[in-house]
Amino acid sequence: MDRTTRQAALWATAVAVPLTLIVALLAIVATRPGESPAAEPSPTAPRPQSTTPVAMDAPKLSERATVVCRALVSQLPTAVRDLRLRPVTAGHEQNAAYGDPAITVSCGGPKATFPPTDQVFQLSRVCWHQVDRAEATEWTTVDREVPVRVTVPKSYDGPAQWTTAFSNTVLGTVRSLQQIPTGCKP
Repeated sequence: MDRTTRQAALWATAVAVPLTLIVALLAIVATRPGESPAAEPSPTAPRPQSTTPVAMDAPKLSERATVVCRALVSQLPTAVRDLRLRPVTAGHEQNAAYGDPAITVSCGGPKATFPPTDQVFQLSRVCWHQVDRAEATEWTTVDREVPVRVTVPKSYDGPAQWTTAFSNTVLGTVRSLQQIPTGCKP
């Protein structure tokens, strides 16, 4: 390499490295939440929410279901969108509730039973069966060793979208069944 080329490379490095550091610092400062006075407000204001415990049943679980449900509940998020986690009246190791009215998550209840003609839905790689009730839509896993049920009150739009918020936690904590129902296979 000749002297001119070497000198040009040194100058390019001397200019590029500090410039890169300055751009990186500006990018970090600009993307820090709440640090910038021009930060955008949240598109949805937090919903008013009760902090009283949500009434839930706690059926007796087998030893294996107890272990699985504890793992599931321990990994649930502290909030889903703008709904914060609330206390439950029973089964804190198998139940969780979010928001007001409460979206509930229960682990270890009865398996979903449904006619073979009913549709099942794969939501974020977990298979769910949907049952519409008068006050809420219930989604129960049909491809997991221990059933997980998410109940979404009718006052929330898009019950399937609320249910998918729990799919990654279900995937990470509840093993898949050997026999996956027809309609759930990717």
